[in-house]
Amino acid sequence: MRIALDAMGGDYAPKAIIEGALLATQEVQADTQIVLVGHQDQIHPHLAGVSIPEQKIHIEHAAEQIEMAEHPMKAFAQKPNSSIALGYRMLKERKVDAFCSAGNTGAMLVGAIYNIKIDHIARPAIMSYVPQLKGNHAVMLDIGANTDCKPETLNQFGELGSVFYKHLYNVDAPRVALINLGEEEEKGNIVSQATYKLLKNNTRINFVGNVEGRDLFKDKAEVLVCDGFIGNVIIKMAESYYEILKRKNIEDPFFDNFNFESIGGSPVLGVDGNVIIGHGVSNATTIKNMLLLAERMNQANIHERIRNSLESTP
Repeated sequence: MRIALDAMGGDYAPKAIIEGALLATQEVQADTQIVLVGHQDQIHPHLAGVSIPEQKIHIEHAAEQIEMAEHPMKAFAQKPNSSIALGYRMLKERKVDAFCSAGNTGAMLVGAIYNIKIDHIARPAIMSYVPQLKGNHAVMLDIGANTDCKPETLNQFGELGSVFYKHLYNVDAPRVALINLGEEEEKGNIVSQATYKLLKNNTRINFVGNVEGRDLFKDKAEVLVCDGFIGNVIIKMAESYYEILKRKNIEDPFFDNFNFESIGGSPVLGVDGNVIIGHGVSNATTIKNMLLLAERMNQANIHERIRNSLESTP
């Protein structure tokens, strides 16, 4: 297995990225190789004196870099030799099995949509984890890629999340719920009401109805569906809980799960390849966990299972 990692992406790149890759080499499978994609002159100094077998770390030179503040569409088109563009090219050509980056989120989405989007998917979604009080995690999508969604798109998000959860966690029929302002079927705006009907009649999933914000952490469902606007607000608020408790010197195992470092990144579902987008402030631990998640996704053949599931007749 080969996992491409954008060595130039993130606020602390390339140092933190490379340190995270080195940490991951100690935990990934024996046959997993991490491919550092970036400018070799900036990568080599951070590997000086480090004894790592060549089969564990490989450098793929990328002469250009997309900065965090650059316009995603323009940068991706104008910098074909950037680490992000090269990473996607390698993924599309099956030279690597996954691509991870803590770089420009917009550029990562542009690359996913224009290079490896699955035809049957209306819009790829960014997925995130939601800690549950019983100790497990639910998944939520979308969390920022699609701020305005049609009911048909939200219905498909339910399918994407269901396939992901089923095969990564071996749950036969993950419960799918729609995030809404009430549990009753008729609650919510026009989009929510129309989405509820589609999810209810979708034989591909195990739909259990609406779930309110106060119940997101109470093990009501394994898959939580919402548009990217709502999802992003929820995730950012959840991250703030962890930060506030840390400032107040309050330790709690449940709220520790709100720390983005523990997961590593957010998978992009609905594309023909394993893609994970990390937080811009990712440190070495975050990068390590991102790579471990990418390895698990590839072992479960997540993108292939999604493609096959949505191409099949319900």
